[in-house]
Amino acid sequence: YSPPLSDMNEYELDGSRLVPRDRASREAETVDRERRVQERKPLERTGALSIEQVLSAARARLPVATDHDIQVIVFCSEGYTSSLAAMALQDLGLYRATDMIGGFQAWRAMGLPIGPPSKAS
Repeated sequence: YSPPLSDMNEYELDGSRLVPRDRASREAETVDRERRVQERKPLERTGALSIEQVLSAARARLPVATDHDIQVIVFCSEGYTSSLAAMALQDLGLYRATDMIGGFQAWRAMGLPIGPPSKAS
């Protein structure tokens, strides 16, 4: 939720209708107290990468786009994620970015070549 909930209301059944409880149950108070303690603890992120490391790794495996006129074709399995990725690239100024409708599954269904490219001699 945005903004996040600070309190959770409790209700109880009174016949056929819900009525707010005047006071939270002891169990709910204990759970709430434990949640607040956990929120204050720093997260241990052993093995987690920093954003700089993630960006460096991403940049190391992609050719550098030196011009906004470069054509980029993005594809994924079914075309959903690649449509979003192409839109994000367009938002970054790579106006020729596009994707394949239907993704790899559509490519394969049409009988188009699958496999490593043949080596030129």
